[in-house]
Amino acid sequence: MMSEDSLQKLFGNIDIYLFDQLLKGRLIPGMRVLDAGCGSGRNLVYFLRNGYEVFGVDQSEEAIGEVRKLASVLAPHLPANNFRVEPVEQMSFGTEANSQQQTVNGKATSAPAGAEEKNASEAFDVVISSAVLHFARDEEQWQAMIDEMWRVLRPGGIFFARLASTIGMEDRIELIEGRRFHLPDGSDRFLVDEAMLRRVTATAGGKFIEPIKTTVVENLRAMTTWVVKK
Repeated sequence: MMSEDSLQKLFGNIDIYLFDQLLKGRLIPGMRVLDAGCGSGRNLVYFLRNGYEVFGVDQSEEAIGEVRKLASVLAPHLPANNFRVEPVEQMSFGTEANSQQQTVNGKATSAPAGAEEKNASEAFDVVISSAVLHFARDEEQWQAMIDEMWRVLRPGGIFFARLASTIGMEDRIELIEGRRFHLPDGSDRFLVDEAMLRRVTATAGGKFIEPIKTTVVENLRAMTTWVVKK
């Protein structure tokens, strides 16, 4: 029987609902995994240890420094540039293709307009957004983050998000403006609801592979799991 220390070493502090996707066999070694808003890498330990191509972005230089240190120990073959200090809504993955060239008959030539960029953009098998989207300042930024994560996800890829919502908390939250609310835990967050998640998924052409699941935490906040396939 595996000890608690062994489990912690193998999986780190992985989100339990992301762990559920591992148990269901949807996230397998060899996949290219991007954690968009990775923090110090709490959800990446298992992936780094087990043969995934791991990438991450975060606005915190300190957090990315910690992830690079973690990767250098658990997956030293991964380039440090896999982990970048950038906002989720303006990731550089795929944009490098604009300056790349291809070789034809031994001569360098520009790639067909849009072709190389499209392939480079659709780079990841899995995009993770864990406890990030509810920090959006408004709906415009929230949608920009969604659009960018969808851009880099390949067709058939999995988008996994955990984010705060109004679900089950409708009579306990106070509207500030737009979709920003004051929560009983004292925080101010951008909150989604089920209708919004279904609308955004349909607009993007995504398909739910899990029902929308929400955990209400002591009537202080609600965290919703949103898992779709592109």
